[in-house]
Amino acid sequence: MTSLEGSVAARGARRERGGRMGFQQESGHNQRVTPVSWQPGHAISLSQWVADGQRLGAIGRGVNWWLGDWLRFGNLKFGERYVRASRITGYDVQTLMNMVYVATRFDSDRRRERLSWSHHAELAALGPEEQEEWLTRAENERLSVRDLRAELRRVTRVNEAPEIAAVAAANDEAVATVVVAEESQHVCPNCGHELVGSSEMVE
Repeated sequence: MTSLEGSVAARGARRERGGRMGFQQESGHNQRVTPVSWQPGHAISLSQWVADGQRLGAIGRGVNWWLGDWLRFGNLKFGERYVRASRITGYDVQTLMNMVYVATRFDSDRRRERLSWSHHAELAALGPEEQEEWLTRAENERLSVRDLRAELRRVTRVNEAPEIAAVAAANDEAVATVVVAEESQHVCPNCGHELVGSSEMVE
C-alpha cells in the first residue's frame, strides 16, 4: 500500500468512526451526510434533492448563530469555556469568540432570517438603532455582505468629512498665525538684535 493509499484509507476509517459517533446522518430519502460529503440515495427525485438543499442551506445559515448561543450559554452557566469549546467543535478560539460576540450584540428576536450571519457581523459594533436601520436597508435593497460593507465605509467617510475639514482649517489657521508672526520680526543687521514691529526699527 502506498503512502497516498494509506492516507486515504486512514481518512476513510476516521469517517466511519465519525459516523458511529453521530456525525454521519441520513435524510428521510437515504442521502448520507458525513463531515466532508453529501451522498445521494439511489432513487432521489428532484423534489427530494430540493428538500435536501433547503435543509442544508438552513443548517449553513444557522450554525454560526447556534454555536454562538450555545457557547454564550456555556460561558454564563459554567464559566468561560472557549478552549474546551474549541476542542469540542473543532473551531478555533477566535472564530468562536466572534460567534459569541455577534450573538451577544443581536438578541434572537432582532435577527433577520432573510439576512446572513455575516450581514449581522458587519453591523455588530454599531448601536441598536443604527443596526436596525442598516438591517432594514440591507433587506429592502437586497445588499450582499460586500455591498453592505462598502456602504458602511462610504457613509463613515461622509460623516467624518466635516470633522476632517475642521481639523484641516484649524491647522491652516495655526500655520498662518506663525507665518504672520515670523514676518513681523526683524533683526538688526549690525548687532543681531531682534526688533518686533516697524516702530522699533532704526533707520
